[in-house]
Amino acid sequence: MGDKGKAEQRIPVGISACLTGEEVRYNGGHKRSRYCLEVLGERFAFEPFCPELEAGLGVPREPIRMVGLEGEEPRVVGTRDPELDVTERLTSVSREFIARHRHLRGFILMKGSPSCGLERVKVYRPDNGMPSHSDAGAFVRELRRHFPELPLEEEARMNDAVLRENFITRVYAYDDWKRHLEVAPSYHELLQFHSRQKYLLMAHDVEAYRELGRYLADASKQPLEASLAHYLERFMTALAKPATRKTHTNALMHVFGYLKRAVDGETKQDLLTAIDDYRQGHVHLAVPIRLLSHYLKRHGSDYIRAQTYLNPHPYELGLRNTI
Repeated sequence: MGDKGKAEQRIPVGISACLTGEEVRYNGGHKRSRYCLEVLGERFAFEPFCPELEAGLGVPREPIRMVGLEGEEPRVVGTRDPELDVTERLTSVSREFIARHRHLRGFILMKGSPSCGLERVKVYRPDNGMPSHSDAGAFVRELRRHFPELPLEEEARMNDAVLRENFITRVYAYDDWKRHLEVAPSYHELLQFHSRQKYLLMAHDVEAYRELGRYLADASKQPLEASLAHYLERFMTALAKPATRKTHTNALMHVFGYLKRAVDGETKQDLLTAIDDYRQGHVHLAVPIRLLSHYLKRHGSDYIRAQTYLNPHPYELGLRNTI
């Protein structure tokens, strides 16, 4: 396949421009991420954005920070000159970006940034300038307000294998939604989506799995647009909850249930041993998944083989070899 074919298959994902090596930070520097560019860049078509640069602050520029009291929406002002208030400008460019980028499947953010920080960004008191509490950056608050289903993660947090796998799983699940439900919205497509995502959903949030199953039983009585919006919000919220060894083990046992009558006793014991080894932390998730997938190819139904849980992201990324 040529480079053009590969580019067409890559998933559009937003990224803080400094993480791509663009020299857009307040001091003229960058925070180039090798993992994003050299590993994820094979799979994601990155679309860089710097809210501060877009807001006209220039490079280099006076550093900015968030100021306010807990319970209030913080203002974004100059660190040295508090009269420099860029709150409205950042809000405006953030909303313009969102309006133009509804096609994105995720966004990778810069840690600690007053615009792009996902969480734990310091907010300073307006009276004495001391840290008061923490919040998300101004751009992130607008993403959550106007694009709440979009998967978000900080580049630094992806050093954690569980958070890395969780974010990339959400990107691919949202891509599935965009390619099917947005292209041809229907109750049938919604049921098909839920059918293939069931065990992935179970692994992340078993209550959401049950709740959405009950909801879909009567969803056709609701307007389609309302049903899709409700489902997507609950589904993406559930996937944002990282799966644990306990919840993965539960999902693995449910998948195993589709094989227990089709395989011999020795094979059955091998599968149960692999699942229990994973539960106890002796092996990574890839071990029971590979074994189950091997036998499902021979003995599984079309329904169970179609489960995204078995292969929620490209195998080559090796994400389940580390969790």
